[in-house]
Amino acid sequence: MEIFQKEINLSAKERGFHLVTREILSKTPELEDFKFGTMHVFIKHTSAGLTINENADPTVRDDFESHFNKMVPENQPYYKHTLEGSDDMPAHIKAALLGSSVIIPITHGELNLGTWQGIYLGEHRNHGGSRKLMVTITGVK
Repeated sequence: MEIFQKEINLSAKERGFHLVTREILSKTPELEDFKFGTMHVFIKHTSAGLTINENADPTVRDDFESHFNKMVPENQPYYKHTLEGSDDMPAHIKAALLGSSVIIPITHGELNLGTWQGIYLGEHRNHGGSRKLMVTITGVK
């Protein structure tokens, strides 16, 4: 059993849900060295999150953004953490709901995702900037 770990940066994205599977794979060619195992991807931020969902129809990502905005609206009078802007506290709540990591099986040097699955970045800030991910691969070479 071997372990490989690497920090990567995702390019800055506008607010919303973004399919980032290819971007992650392009920055982790070491995945191809593993016959089987798991890839753990952790986001090092508190106002963006990761999840796995449909990679085919982009309207799914639009619907996620719409629903999250209705569930966690901005400018609520009960928010106390408001110094960083009206999108900041809702971004923290959305990130907590979405989660900070995903774990994906590896089979023959590839992510073993379902046919219609991809890794999403949920960018919950209006201007979140580049996002750092810690990728840990554990498996057999």
